[in-house]
Parts: sequence; C-alpha cells; structure tokens
Amino acid sequence: MKNSLSLTAWSLPACTLEEAAGISRALGIGALDVGLFYRSALDKSLILSDPQAAAAPLAQLGVRLPNYYHLFGEGLSGNNLALPGTLEQNLKDLRQVLSFADAADITTVFILPGVVNPGQSRSDAFKVAAASLKAMVEISGEYNATLCIEPHVHSFTESPQMVGDLVDATGVRLALDYSHFACLGYRQDEIDPLAPLAAHVHLRQAKMGELQTKFDQGTLNFPAMFGTLRDAGYQGALAIEPVHQDYMNTLFDDVLSEIVALRDAWLTWQGTRGDN
Repeated sequence: MKNSLSLTAWSLPACTLEEAAGISRALGIGALDVGLFYRSALDKSLILSDPQAAAAPLAQLGVRLPNYYHLFGEGLSGNNLALPGTLEQNLKDLRQVLSFADAADITTVFILPGVVNPGQSRSDAFKVAAASLKAMVEISGEYNATLCIEPHVHSFTESPQMVGDLVDATGVRLALDYSHFACLGYRQDEIDPLAPLAAHVHLRQAKMGELQTKFDQGTLNFPAMFGTLRDAGYQGALAIEPVHQDYMNTLFDDVLSEIVALRDAWLTWQGTRGDN
C-alpha cells in the first residue's frame, strides 16, 4: 500500500495556510488537504473566476496537496446536489474547481452528496443527487483530479448501503470517513465494504453518538482499518482530521495531540515509527 499521510488544514482553525503547512512538515507528514474554512481558507471567488491564479501561490507551501474540499453553496444545504435547479450552476463551478485542482497538482476533490431538502424524502434526494453526480462524473473525466463525495451525518447518505447504491448509480468515488458512520451506530465491519470505493480517506476517532472523541476513548480500530484499506488496494492519502468546531460538538479535544496519536497509529501499523 503506497499511501501517505496528510493533514487537513481545517483541523487547525487558528492557523494560516502557511502555518498549517509548516505544522504538517514539522510533524513529518508533508501533505495538506485544503478547503474553504477558517484562517487557512482558500479564496473561493478566485477559484471560480481564475483557477490558475488561485493555484499559483499553493506551489510555495512546500507540501503535497492530496485533496481540496469544495462547497458549491454556503454550508451543508446551499446549492447542495440534491436540491432541484442547481445542476447547471454547479456544473459550471465544477469545471473551474477541477481546472484549479489540476493547476495546483491536487489529486482529489471532494464535495458533499446533498441533504434531504424541504418537501423531499430520502429517496427523492437520492434521485436528484444521482442525476447531478452522473453529470459531474462525466465532466470530471476530462481532468486529472478525481472527484469524490464524503457521505456525512445529516446528509441523505447516512447508511453504508445507500452510499454503495449511490456509487453504483453514478460511478462517483468516495472520500471515506468511518467516523460519520460510527457516530450513527454502524459497526466498523459494516463500513468496510466501502473501502474499495474510496479515492481519499479521513482519519478521526469516534464512537456511537460522538462524531469525534479522544483516540483512546473511541471504538474505531485503526490497525484493522488500515488492513482493510490495504486489502482493498487503496492507494490514496490518509488525511488526519480531528477538528475544533461547533459541528456535532467537536470543540473539546486537544487537536494537536489527536493528530499525533493518529499519525503514530499509522506509523506503528506500518512498522516505521521510531520514538526517540
């Protein structure tokens, strides 16, 4: 398995992009996932208006960039993929986003699958989002970056079965985060069948009812997860993603300690951890 670690820039909300990149280098990670949040936020308007100009400064960060997290609208519901009437604008934006990713040598772009909008059922949301994703996957074939979705708590894709059905219907790949399913009560072995569908992976400890918890207090078995990913042929990045934010009550962990714990779990499993 040729994967490597990354660090999500939004794990360090008080840090600038340059500072987050520096911390990634200092921890021996050397890669950074970028997005639209906190002090490290990229300029979304520039990405959509001039992708090459938005990409140019990222070459100076001195880290690899495995992933960019894009939101089409504001928050989880704005212009989400399951909202009727958004596809034309979202496809226009997606072309700019993928052009930006290619210019910045970003390997994957992840977007959110959508939510159950007013007047919809989960099935209604699935149908609208599937139509959107089919069109998006087709467009993404013209670019180097791989398009993927992150199934998450509060989306319409809250079960591994529905996620698998959506991939089957559209051909989209996954930004797979076990914590969102563990929070909802799914066992790890119920999530494992999604591993072959992943183009990007997030690492964060969790347990039923808690999207994030301290490394030694959660239920996710990371050595087993790493083995599952290896056996599935996964070759992408493993992005460390403990956060400090209001979403799902994830405000109370020592983020830096959790980052180091997750890093060390991977290095220990690989057999490359060398403590001083």
